[in-house]
Amino acid sequence: MRVQSAGLLLYRREPAGLRVLLVHPGGPFWTHRDEGAWSIPKGQIEAGESPLDAAHREFAEETGSPALGDALPLGSITQRGGKIVHAWAVEGDIDAHAVHSTTFEMEWPPRSGRTATFPEIDRAAWFDAPEAARRILPAQRPFLERLSAAVGEART
Repeated sequence: MRVQSAGLLLYRREPAGLRVLLVHPGGPFWTHRDEGAWSIPKGQIEAGESPLDAAHREFAEETGSPALGDALPLGSITQRGGKIVHAWAVEGDIDAHAVHSTTFEMEWPPRSGRTATFPEIDRAAWFDAPEAARRILPAQRPFLERLSAAVGEART
């Protein structure tokens, strides 16, 4: 069975248009990657957990804040590695500069025998639709398009 993740795409409406919150993955592999590297806050669905519950849990773990409000289904996509990602949009607002995530450990540098701790995400930011489309992982762009269509904004 393929790995499945779930996440929330937080959005807000501003006079200039729709803005979405994206997160940048932490850890040494992502340090120098920017365009095409950002993501919605998401994570693996645990056994016995509903995808929507997992999306809410992961959002809180990765941002340090809950996403309150009605969840608008954005469907699913399959990422390049085969992972299936289910997403919902929630209208809301958080301070992207105050985001703090949980951490993970891995051997670093490789084959060094040393373990280092890294944040799951190292930063978050609000982007307008065109900039979000450039920054987000290519496989996740349909979530932006589906959100824009659902809330009546211009397509990305």
